Amino acid sequence: MIAILLNGAPRRVPPQHSLQELVEALGLSGQALALAVNRGVVPRQKWNEQFLREQDQVDIVRAIGGG
Repeated sequence: MIAILLNGAPRRVPPQHSLQELVEALGLSGQALALAVNRGVVPRQKWNEQFLREQDQVDIVRAIGGG
């Protein structure tokens, strides 16, 4: 397992875990989300290609509708 920060909280994930796998593990698949790794936004099309590394800082933001 490797250690990352997820929205500021420590979390352990398997090595070679992709952003897409993280989203699925959190039960957030299919939701309107924005992800950033180390303060850089990662486009949804790249989530399968972006693998997490030790001490990565991951921020997940959910879009909330309103008006």
